[in-house]
Amino acid sequence: MLKGQLIHPGILNALAKSGHGSKVLISDGNYPHWTKRGPRAEVVYVGVSPGVPSVTDVLKPLLSVIQVESATIMDAAMSGPHAMPRDPEVWKELAAILKNTDCKGKLIKLERFAFYEAAGGADVCLTIATGEQRIYANVLLTIGVVK
Repeated sequence: MLKGQLIHPGILNALAKSGHGSKVLISDGNYPHWTKRGPRAEVVYVGVSPGVPSVTDVLKPLLSVIQVESATIMDAAMSGPHAMPRDPEVWKELAAILKNTDCKGKLIKLERFAFYEAAGGADVCLTIATGEQRIYANVLLTIGVVK
């Protein structure tokens, strides 16, 4: 039995195959996990009910096993049915959790379709599909060098 902060065998297996520059997507419940996945990415479904677990619930233990070089988020729409009057609150939570990593909590914003392209790249080794219900809660992490 594992007793660390991260004990999910599928996630640990995918991370064991990764390296510097590999990417991990933690996606919300609205994300097209299968159709926008990287060609080498393992998709691990951890969502058990709406909102459980959240993207931030998954991020915290993930940081106990990987170094994060950069973090990219899907930028909110400026118009249309999913437009946001201000930045989503989840971004503040992500930045706070990532503040002690190499990215220092800085979140790089990518337009929706550019984000899909990045999250579907050949360097993405893992997509973790959560039960997150907040929109724009997707985060694409680039694994850094262990110092």
